[in-house]
Amino acid sequence: MTRAALRGAAGAGALAAVLATTAVPASAHTALTSASPEKDSTVAAPSQIVLTYGDPVRLPRVVVTDGSQRRYQAGPARAVDNKITQAVGGTLPDGKYTVGWRVVASDGHPVEGTYTFTVQGSSGTARPAPSPIRKTIVSTGDTDDQGGSSGWLWIGLIALVLAAAAGAAAWFRRSPRQD
Repeated sequence: MTRAALRGAAGAGALAAVLATTAVPASAHTALTSASPEKDSTVAAPSQIVLTYGDPVRLPRVVVTDGSQRRYQAGPARAVDNKITQAVGGTLPDGKYTVGWRVVASDGHPVEGTYTFTVQGSSGTARPAPSPIRKTIVSTGDTDDQGGSSGWLWIGLIALVLAAAAGAAAWFRRSPRQD
C-alpha cells in the first residue's frame, strides 16, 4: 500500500471516529416530571389529575381507569404550557387506578405513558365516564413508558457512516499520488 493510500485510510478512520463520538442525534422529546396524585401513592379521592412535563405540550389525552377498565375522567384534558389537568368525574371509590396519558411534545413527537395510584378512605361512588366510540390510549399494567427515539438514533448513525464514507472518498481524490 502506498504512503498516500495509508494516509488517506488513516484520515478516513480518524474522521469516522470523530463523527461517531461527537455527533449524536438530539432527542427533544419531553418527559413527565411530576404527577398528582404521584405514582404508586395512596391518597384520598382526587378531584383532578395534574401532569407536569419538562417542556410545553399540546393535544393532551388522559384516561383514568379502575381495575375493571371503567373510565373516570370528566371532559377533555386541558393543557397550559407544560401542565395538563384532567378533571375526575365524581368521587373515586377505594381502589387502584391507572392514569394513561399521551401528549405531543414541542418537537411534534407523541409521548405517552401510564402510572398507578390507590384511593383509600373514600366515601364516594363515582360514575364511570361514558365509553367513547373510538379506542383511546389505555395501557394495562404499570409501564411508565416515556416514548423513545431509537429510530432517530439509527438514522443518525447511518448518516454518520455515509458522511465518513464521503469524507474518505474526497480525501482519496484530493491526495497526490506518490507511487
